[in-house]
Amino acid sequence: MEQKLSLQQKLLQKLSPQQIQVIKLLEIPTMQLEQRIKKELEENPVLDLEMDSPSANEENEEQDSNTENEAENEEFSFDDYINEDDEIPSYKLSINNYSKDDKYVDIPFSVGTTFHENLYEQLGLIKLNEEQRQLAEYIIGNIDDDGYLRRDLLSISDDLAFNMNIEVPEEQLLEILTTIQEFDPPGVGARDLKESLLLQLNRKKGDDLELARIIVKDFFAEFTKKHYEKIQKKLELSDEKLKTGIDLVLKLNPKPGSSYSNPLNKSNLHIVPDFLLENINGELLLSLNHGNVPDLKINDTYLGMLRSMSDNQKKKNKSQKEAFLFVKQKIDSAKWFIDALQQRQHTLLITMSEIINFQKEYFLEGDETKLRPMILKDIAVLTKLDISTISRVSNSKYIQAHFGIYPLKYFFSEGMQKDDGEEVSTREIKKILHNCIDNEDKHKPMTDEKLTQILKGKSYNIARRTVAKYREQLGIPVARLRKKL
Repeated sequence: MEQKLSLQQKLLQKLSPQQIQVIKLLEIPTMQLEQRIKKELEENPVLDLEMDSPSANEENEEQDSNTENEAENEEFSFDDYINEDDEIPSYKLSINNYSKDDKYVDIPFSVGTTFHENLYEQLGLIKLNEEQRQLAEYIIGNIDDDGYLRRDLLSISDDLAFNMNIEVPEEQLLEILTTIQEFDPPGVGARDLKESLLLQLNRKKGDDLELARIIVKDFFAEFTKKHYEKIQKKLELSDEKLKTGIDLVLKLNPKPGSSYSNPLNKSNLHIVPDFLLENINGELLLSLNHGNVPDLKINDTYLGMLRSMSDNQKKKNKSQKEAFLFVKQKIDSAKWFIDALQQRQHTLLITMSEIINFQKEYFLEGDETKLRPMILKDIAVLTKLDISTISRVSNSKYIQAHFGIYPLKYFFSEGMQKDDGEEVSTREIKKILHNCIDNEDKHKPMTDEKLTQILKGKSYNIARRTVAKYREQLGIPVARLRKKL
């Protein structure tokens, strides 16, 4: 194969490390920004916190000068007290300033028990031999956080044979699983929803529980699909009797393990808004939520050090040159970080301001039907920024208004035209759809075809499959599953 040399000229656009850092700062929300600033303060000694009150600086300077004067007027210096030959008596190293009347109380603190830890604790209360206990621990380890054993016993038997060199028949594992299913919470260790509901019903006592057991055991498919007429016809039940049995089943817990709350659950996380919007007499005032984000400055000591080093540049040795370069690099890094924070604030404010101006009617009243169709390109044109920048600003950011806290992505939606030519947001259609379903007769819920006709009557000419798509996006089941007795 013949080799050739060729000269090519290409025009490429690459982001500098500083530009990449600016993009990352723009993406992160307020809480992560606080951590980012703390990290930068720890790594860069040149950065310093901006003090709000000048009086605090004057007081610190006065205290420093008084301390220096006191040190000069002292008869003995600190070095006079340092003597390695002196032996310090033991009584000087001990402190005995406690009174007999002092009360010392240990303050207890609660430590939550996880779901699996609770199961292991209950396992320790029953009598099992060493092999049975080992198998029970292995089965508990395969139970998920919802309380279900998703793996079949045959697969667990194969795992024990390959990993632990223990050959256990499926019948023996079933006996141990039956023991575990007697643990709390009721329904734990079930292999499916049907078994979990039956385990919970077996723990309860009451007159109508037998009907509930029959419904779950023999008519589970009809129950899940809400074909109540079939159950009522086969069991020859009255409406009241059927409703009593169904209500007992509906009160059971479909996820037994969920009774142990996970502290890391996302639903428990606290949302810190990035923007604050106030409505004062019809005037909207926008501000950034600085929260615990401090103002930064460059330390004056390092600036003076850099000036003195630059003045004596010719007389510097190698170590002094390295120190000069180190200080200069840190100062440049600090200046860049402060500029990046200011650029972030400016970009966030102009982007959010244009979003508010675009959706002004909505922000004044908080009525979801007032939302106009808006996409990223609309705001990019108004702000003269790139679409990717608008996307980064709207990602993981929240705004607090007088009617609630909302993510910025909430205000972006596609649009469609009504029969009269007016362009409306799809969110307005979803709101009307949600209201129709909320106000429907739950004994005879409306089908997607019926909802389509209602929307067409309101001049929203959309297809039935579009109504089904919007209903699924709202998390609303089909009409058959919305039916109630």
